[in-house]
Amino acid sequence: MDKKFSTPKGFGEILDHTFQLTKNRFKDLFMILLIFMGPVYLVQAILQLSSGTSFFREVGSGGAWFEQILTSFEETGTFDSSSLGADIGLIIIGIVSAFLAPIAEAAILFTLNHVRRNEEYTVGSVIKQAFSRFWPIMGSSILFGLISLGIIIVPLAIVGVTGGVVATTVNPIVGILLGVVLFLGFAVLVGLLLTRWSFYFGSVVLDRVSPGLGRSWRLTRKRTWVLMGLYIVFYFIISSISFGVQMTFGMVLGNSVLLTLISNLVTLVTTMIFSVGYGVMYLDAKTRHDADDLKEMIEEFKTV
Repeated sequence: MDKKFSTPKGFGEILDHTFQLTKNRFKDLFMILLIFMGPVYLVQAILQLSSGTSFFREVGSGGAWFEQILTSFEETGTFDSSSLGADIGLIIIGIVSAFLAPIAEAAILFTLNHVRRNEEYTVGSVIKQAFSRFWPIMGSSILFGLISLGIIIVPLAIVGVTGGVVATTVNPIVGILLGVVLFLGFAVLVGLLLTRWSFYFGSVVLDRVSPGLGRSWRLTRKRTWVLMGLYIVFYFIISSISFGVQMTFGMVLGNSVLLTLISNLVTLVTTMIFSVGYGVMYLDAKTRHDADDLKEMIEEFKTV
């Protein structure tokens, strides 16, 4: 077994291991994502071209060049009956992506597991393994999505009703302040709960436990704050990269097809980083959990 996977890691070590694996296995990981998402992005570009979007540089109305660039994004979002078919096509692409993306992430998890065990693998073999878990992945993901939706909507409703009642009956400023405090408190609570259940995916893929929510809850015990902090760091890293690319190329290309293709390629890279980070976090939690179980067995053996 790879030594870097066999020992528990701290916050910084997980980040460092994530970027090392991303660098060392970039070709295989990028190929996995490209196989799944490449055709989807290609069809998306064709639909954009068919709706009249320029390939190299899309500009809108206005005098100065920056006004033309800004209006290109605004005008693209307006309704046009001639592009209705393209819009419907993009919606279908979004739905297809929702089914393909989890399988691509599962293939990345299998890749990391082979690396952990020092086993040989091919891109085709890990993709085949990922498809073997298709239905458990879909079922568990839908369940997790519904749970996530519920624990987000309910607190928002409580914050809205409570803040509104206080604002109308007591004082508007007090109502706003109470709403902000409740929102922040519920945001932390929701983040902690989603973190505790987030490793369901790794459990379904690698450990073949469906829906995996219970195992995820056990794996994240005593590590919830650290794991949530890692999620936040990965979010800021990915958001910064995506925002930087969008701003840099968007100022030159406008809302063109080329900008979309560049953004999609960057999305593949950022998705790779997050998927590897998630895999490292899951395998680290698994190592810690297995070690704790072993310690408990030893202690029980000593007391017998």
